[in-house]
Amino acid sequence: MWSNRFSRRRLGKLAGWAALGLSTGSVKSADAQSSSSGQKPSAAFPADFRWGTATSSYQIEGAVNEDGRGPSIWDRFAHTPGKITDHSTGDVADDHYHRYKDDVQLMKALGTKTYRFSIAWPRVFPEGTGAPNPKGLDFYNRLLDELLANGIEPFATLYHWDLPQALQDRFGGWMSRETAKAFADYSAYVAERLSDRVKHIFTINECSRLVHLGHGLGLDAPGLKLSQGEQNQVRHHVALGHGLAVQAIRAHAKAGTKIGLAENMVNCIPAIETPANIRAAEIAVRELNAGYLTAILEGKFTDAYLAQADAPKHTADDLRIISSPIDFVGLNVYTPDHYVLAADNSRGYTLAPFPASFPHMDASWLRIGPEALYWAPRHAAKIWGVKSIYITENGTSSTDQPAADGNIYDVDRVMYLRNYLFHLQRATSEGVPVAGYFLWSLIDNFEWMDGYQKRFGIYHVDFNTQRRTAKLSASFYREVIKQNAVV
Repeated sequence: MWSNRFSRRRLGKLAGWAALGLSTGSVKSADAQSSSSGQKPSAAFPADFRWGTATSSYQIEGAVNEDGRGPSIWDRFAHTPGKITDHSTGDVADDHYHRYKDDVQLMKALGTKTYRFSIAWPRVFPEGTGAPNPKGLDFYNRLLDELLANGIEPFATLYHWDLPQALQDRFGGWMSRETAKAFADYSAYVAERLSDRVKHIFTINECSRLVHLGHGLGLDAPGLKLSQGEQNQVRHHVALGHGLAVQAIRAHAKAGTKIGLAENMVNCIPAIETPANIRAAEIAVRELNAGYLTAILEGKFTDAYLAQADAPKHTADDLRIISSPIDFVGLNVYTPDHYVLAADNSRGYTLAPFPASFPHMDASWLRIGPEALYWAPRHAAKIWGVKSIYITENGTSSTDQPAADGNIYDVDRVMYLRNYLFHLQRATSEGVPVAGYFLWSLIDNFEWMDGYQKRFGIYHVDFNTQRRTAKLSASFYREVIKQNAVV
């Protein structure tokens, strides 16, 4: 029989601490701290940590034919039969174009102080270049004023994949350097007019996906299936567009404007945390991001990347432009891309295959690996010396079926967020310079090739009525923000 000093709860706590490799002395210390303060051991974030949500223009705005907006590559792609799983389009989406004031109130109800959104290039320049469309920019002026009136700081993304269709037709889109130049002109125009209120600007969202899925697998707009060499050239032009945009924003934005990017870098996690495996993971991250992040942050390609037969054509001046200094790096983190082990080979690492039993969320691609939110910012800080990092997207889909009482108990999403945020807090507690977190997403929206079948929002949207309903995860996130801690 157990002694009366071992309650079932205490036994469970002892087992848990033992699993972490901590002594019973540590348990006693933690118990004493907990009982003296009446609180759990700290899971707090830095006092000035920014909490926000994120969306993108094509996924929520709708109003694709209003106020002079031109067509984007996603308009054409979504209207092509067989491209979207549920045969839907973003023509209406969340009707945010008309309901933005209501959506800002959803943000305010959460207690968020920041909001990351994207600007639709074809609203501002319907033909991609040439004459701007003042009515297009007017929408973002209204949105910015509404955000600021409600104490919410805007973070703007200039390109979240909705390229003007005219540039795709005229130049082949990102297959051409001309699109990179056009992007710089668009960036300059927007920065000059909005940087009085937008102090943080992201150039391009997820180069990695727009190249691989849009130009390799043909699963995203513009739906191309290019060779590896052609994809590398597209990636180079996107990187060049980023660099030219950085220079254009510096030249035209108001003083104090900060510039960065938002990338879903290939995230490599040591399968077992040993010094050798950690080093192997760092080598893998640098090499597997060679064509974009490494080039931007180091001003050069790696030797192994250049040794490929299909390395992109480039000039030394290209690399100088691409590596124009930026103020922060945004990381979109959903899942571990690879688990890495040190190896005695030419690369210095090996990538462990994922077993069929590896757990995932409602989206089959979204493998559950909470430690990804620790290693991604740690790698960026360690490998490239990045001094300011934002988690620009993190979240998950869920089936989100309303219960009999009408509430949406998305406990799987709460589980996902709690565990990922635990690892993000580990990073900040160790001094990794993460300045903020933008949950993806504020509301259910048009989820690219999946249409409306996958729901990532913490507010449920009835796409027939456009009614927004808070899910359990919204309550969870509100409490995280309130306590500035994992709850």
